[in-house]
Amino acid sequence: MTDRDELKRAAALRAIEEVEDGMIVGLGTGSTAAFVVEGLGMRVAGGLRMVGIPTSERTAAHARHLGVPIATFAEYQRLDVTIDGADEVQLGTLDLIKGRGGALLREKIVAAASRRLIIVVDQEKLIEQLGELTPVPVEVTQFGWQATAVALARLGCVPERRYAAGEQPYVTDGGNYILDCRFGPIADPRAVEKSIAMTVGAVESGLFVGRSSMVVAASTTGIEILTPPR
Repeated sequence: MTDRDELKRAAALRAIEEVEDGMIVGLGTGSTAAFVVEGLGMRVAGGLRMVGIPTSERTAAHARHLGVPIATFAEYQRLDVTIDGADEVQLGTLDLIKGRGGALLREKIVAAASRRLIIVVDQEKLIEQLGELTPVPVEVTQFGWQATAVALARLGCVPERRYAAGEQPYVTDGGNYILDCRFGPIADPRAVEKSIAMTVGAVESGLFVGRSSMVVAASTTGIEILTPPR
């Protein structure tokens, strides 16, 4: 593993200490979330009783492989905690950009149903202003995506359709496309999130504003726990 992977694993292991016996746990998607699932697999093997609600088919398969019990919203509509990664975390507010793993719609549904959202990152994901380094992923319907891209561009971004391997358009588990929208530094993430939500054809955005309960950030000097302002 790379040094960054080691940091992600360290942060993930600290985050899963928040999981208690009997909890319903949202399981994120992406490389950092994979370390969370691995850690929970070890705890389940050691006797922890929990149920996971995965945010993607990939995470579901990983959890099954490691013996982590999983369920759906048909069984549980309220979750105790979700543990996931993020592409950017804004210092101070702990607002997020998520969605590089392609599961932003399901991740936001699971986060919204959770009492707590714990985010796991390495120090390089901590930034002063959202949009500094990464675009905002926006999940859009396949029908009319070109018109949706034009409407999103009017908000001040440069939208680019995401592609999978083989130059095929990336398709989410929900059957939608993703437009990666480069805004540059975002002065008002809440306003941008609202504007995207009001755009016809946009299903959901990767802006997660006011949702973080805790951020576990790993650096070469140790683990730091960040909490949002009251």
